[in-house]
Amino acid sequence: MPDRKPIVFVTTADTDILTADRALTSLPEDFPAIRAFNSESVESSQDQDGLLEAVEQCGVVVLRLLGGKRALSQAFDPLVRLCHARGIPLIACPGHQEWDEDLVAACSVPVAEVETVFSYLMRGGIANMQNLFLFLSDSYLGSDYGHDAPTPLPWEGLYHPDVSDGADVETFVRERFQDGRPSIGVLFYRAHWMSGNLQAIDSLIRRLESLEVNVLPVFSYSLKHEPESNGPPESNRPFNSDEGGASEDQSSSTGGNRTFSHYLVGPDGSPRVDCIINTMGMSMSNLSQEGATFASGWSVDYLDRLNLPIIQGISSTGTEEQWLESSLGLGPIDTAMNVALPEFDGRIISVPFSFKEESAGPEQTRLGTRLQRYVAREDRVDFLARLAVRWAKLGLKPNREKRIAIILSNYPTKDARIGNAVGLDTPASVIRILHALQDAGYIVTDMPEDGDALVQRIIERCSNDRDSLSEEQLRLAVGHVSSQEYRRWFQEFPPQVADQLQETWGDPPGEVYRTGDSLAIAGIDLGNVFVGLQPPRGFGENPIAIYHSPDLVPTHHYIAYYRWISETFRADAMIHVGKHGTLEWLPGKGIGLSNACYPELALQDMPLFYPFIINNPGEGAQAKRRSHATIVDHLIPAMTTADSYGDIAKLEQLMDEHYQCQTMDPAKLPLLETQIWEMVRQAELHRDLGIDSQPDDFGHFILEIDGYLCELKDAQIKDGLHTLGQVPQGDQMIGMLCALTRLDMGAIPSLRRALAEALGLDYTALLAEPGQPVNGNCPPTLSRLDPDSPVRTHGDLIERLESLCRVIYGRLLEGGFQPQQVDPLIQDLLGRADAQTEVVLGYVCNNIYPALLRTTDEIDNLLRGLDGKFVPPGPSGAPTRGMANILPTGRNFYSVDPKTIPSPAAWEVGKSLAQALLDKYLDEEGAYPEMVGMVVWGTSAMRTHGDDIAQILHLLGVRPVWQQESRRVVGIELIPLEELGHPRIDVTVRISGFFRDAFPNLINLMDQAIELVASLDESPEDNMIVKHLREDLAQQESSSPSDSSEREEGQAPGRAASLYRIFGSKPGTYGAGILQVLDERNWETVQDLAEVYTAWGGYAYTQKDFGVNARSEFRRRFSQIVVAAKNQDNREHDIFDSDDYLQYHGGMIATVRALTGKDPRQFFGDSSDPSRARVRDL
Repeated sequence: MPDRKPIVFVTTADTDILTADRALTSLPEDFPAIRAFNSESVESSQDQDGLLEAVEQCGVVVLRLLGGKRALSQAFDPLVRLCHARGIPLIACPGHQEWDEDLVAACSVPVAEVETVFSYLMRGGIANMQNLFLFLSDSYLGSDYGHDAPTPLPWEGLYHPDVSDGADVETFVRERFQDGRPSIGVLFYRAHWMSGNLQAIDSLIRRLESLEVNVLPVFSYSLKHEPESNGPPESNRPFNSDEGGASEDQSSSTGGNRTFSHYLVGPDGSPRVDCIINTMGMSMSNLSQEGATFASGWSVDYLDRLNLPIIQGISSTGTEEQWLESSLGLGPIDTAMNVALPEFDGRIISVPFSFKEESAGPEQTRLGTRLQRYVAREDRVDFLARLAVRWAKLGLKPNREKRIAIILSNYPTKDARIGNAVGLDTPASVIRILHALQDAGYIVTDMPEDGDALVQRIIERCSNDRDSLSEEQLRLAVGHVSSQEYRRWFQEFPPQVADQLQETWGDPPGEVYRTGDSLAIAGIDLGNVFVGLQPPRGFGENPIAIYHSPDLVPTHHYIAYYRWISETFRADAMIHVGKHGTLEWLPGKGIGLSNACYPELALQDMPLFYPFIINNPGEGAQAKRRSHATIVDHLIPAMTTADSYGDIAKLEQLMDEHYQCQTMDPAKLPLLETQIWEMVRQAELHRDLGIDSQPDDFGHFILEIDGYLCELKDAQIKDGLHTLGQVPQGDQMIGMLCALTRLDMGAIPSLRRALAEALGLDYTALLAEPGQPVNGNCPPTLSRLDPDSPVRTHGDLIERLESLCRVIYGRLLEGGFQPQQVDPLIQDLLGRADAQTEVVLGYVCNNIYPALLRTTDEIDNLLRGLDGKFVPPGPSGAPTRGMANILPTGRNFYSVDPKTIPSPAAWEVGKSLAQALLDKYLDEEGAYPEMVGMVVWGTSAMRTHGDDIAQILHLLGVRPVWQQESRRVVGIELIPLEELGHPRIDVTVRISGFFRDAFPNLINLMDQAIELVASLDESPEDNMIVKHLREDLAQQESSSPSDSSEREEGQAPGRAASLYRIFGSKPGTYGAGILQVLDERNWETVQDLAEVYTAWGGYAYTQKDFGVNARSEFRRRFSQIVVAAKNQDNREHDIFDSDDYLQYHGGMIATVRALTGKDPRQFFGDSSDPSRARVRDL
């Protein structure tokens, strides 16, 4: 008698459930019930109980889990125990092709039967799903319905709603493609084809065809297999079971290889399409566990050869309603899968064009679970399609017909700040771009002689500077937007946008940069190239908004300027030269923009190219994600050492004289010591050394000041600015190589370390104590470099080692860095061979120097992008931080998998920073700080893989827990107090707007840590969060009800608000407000600065509250801060290079001063050498 107990099917894939639902219609009427569960939905306790109750009543359980047992983390072990205890057959399979031994070990049936089930599920489709259920019933429920073996289905293939399945690609192209039209490929998951989940894909196909393009839609199981393979290893593909699993055949998954080589590329090797829209998530690359380090794997190299732009069409795992209501836009899962990881492949990030919607509730299906399908949002489909068409046409249009807009930053809007960008000589770079365009056949006329002439011509014609701009210049501007024309555009804006613009700036076209009945356009016309200035953001025109409107919308003029470029100048593409502009920081969703987001309203679907410094992945990612920018990264400025000058040089001369007089003329020593001390005070070096009066032991003081001066002279500083595409020459090449090899590079030692050890010196000891006197004689190799100068301290030895590096690189440069130079050069300078020195110099000759010669790629790949081709991806970071491997530049850089932060390496650096901060405060204040204020930026988190986050966690006394295989962070755990060695320190964090958008997972992680520490039963002396929480709650209990009126509307009272520790900008906005108020001179007291800083940053972020107005809690927390800290992880830029240091860290200090009447300690963490993290006074 057949057992009528149900079958329980648990899967991570909604497409499995859709397929199962369709398979039910073909099963016998008396077939046992099938109960399906999505693994994500059973993570709540209520649904978990429902699953276990269903399992108790069932006859067999099948699990298909993408990510292994972690996909069912809460319910997996209870379910396995229940099945084994009740004797219920349990079959657990992975959700991908790789065999999972952990899942197999949990099964209660023979492995051969697990392989059969796995084969049905992997081959997929309605027929295989139907036969799977029949197999399960016959095998475990005693029926004899009969069933077929797993049937092969294509792993990739063509799909079109008007064409039968199985169409031949040659026939498809011949019959459906029309000559003279752009052609666009659309890639989507095989699972959607098998389950019929195709509405969104159909909508995209139809919209593309309506734009008169040829469409080649291709489904694929995966894009991540090497072309040499015929599919994953047989050991990972158990399709050879006794049930007749299919053998390796033409249906085998070759992933990206066959998808590209057979469908998207013709027999002659040329692409069939001009652009690709890829709706598949994740990355094709083999990613390093440390994140954005290497773009390895076949696929990226293949894409480089394929040379087609690839646009990421985002299928959101959330609903359209959730997206519409979210200021963030996309959640953490979508951000990782559809944004951060695809960036590793060089994809252009677009918008979410489809959303997962419920098509049937649990009560409406025989499976007892909801059915979810992807449903298109038509305006997002339209944007995605138009963006792809614009890119495709770039590759088809002759260069002589293309029109290019080049935009320079101009913030603040002063003529002296035209073209301001971090590390880049933008005027000179524009001249190089113009020459390159002209050489490539673009029409460029009346070209300025140099960068200075370019800027002068813009100023003379019409600039943004209101202080010098005349009515005549406005009238004679290169272009104008008439009131009538702008109103026509304005009528097409989304209603909420039109209302905001009109409410803020008046009736269109407003008064900003208006002359007569039109708006002026700043810039100059050079034939088919327009060089313009980015329009003012609007705070200068409405200074009072700085105090209350951090989400101020751009002016009518701002929108009109970009629309003029698109509609009147008719640009085919735009180049924004240098970090950074204001477009990507306009109000709107953080990631996954709507048509009501201002970056899209201004730029629309125009291709944007963005030369951007390689060491700033965060702000570059902002441009990629909020303005579909293609980054073309550029080299850092040439580096050199600070050396000595002015008073410092005079002080060194006095110290040298003191050294000589010790033996030759001791009577002069008192006079020299007085002069030295006066010079020290004049340069205010005594403050740095913490000494108030002339020391009694002056000999020791001389060593101390000598070591400190050596450290100052050894500091890396910029040697000018970089010019796009220009290879460092002469001394700048030498200085760059010294900077790039100063630190260890993985297994490759720094050159200074290798040389020191070859000369018998302890390099680590030299760095640790630069003021320590030299023990013994200076090695002759170093003495010969400067025989007339004394070598007194470790710092002097470091200075000589740097000089030796420069000598070596100078000699190598003379010979063209030929590897065969290395051995004889080492022999000549050191007097013998040295293996370590040979290794590092070999690396320089074979890798670093050739990579620097490829700096020309910066211009070459910009032109490649303008030709509608693929700009290859590359890693980002600070090259001088032991990361020379990220070169060459000229790449569309990527950042990091957000789920890998903080990395194990970053954890070690963060611990060192935390301990250094505590040691410094304890040593100087005699106690531990109760509250530390930390400024955290997204770009630093990307560049360091989470040093700041690790520091915060260690201060709190918790540590990350990593998943062993992927090295992703899966949780946190407490560090016992006895192991921690210090109290748990309370921390208040001011995050940047980009950090909020890019790392919601890290907000959750930090908040989890805060909640965990606050819940501990520890003394206030050991746990500062517990101390402050108890004080807050006691104060709330004793306060009168009327006091609660001081809280902002909607703010949660009680414990939740008392644990707000993470603050940032209002959702959808960016910045700290300080620069705006300073530029407009719209302040008088430090209280004014604090008011602005609070207005812009007083929004709390937790796991439950996303950007709630919490200004009173912000003030309460900031009034407790005794240390205001900000870290800097490289020497490629400093606090004078960017106003962000002033705004965020300076704003924090000013706010604490305004609230408490005194300054906090102002600490600046230095992890430019990760092995020697230090903390200094600001």
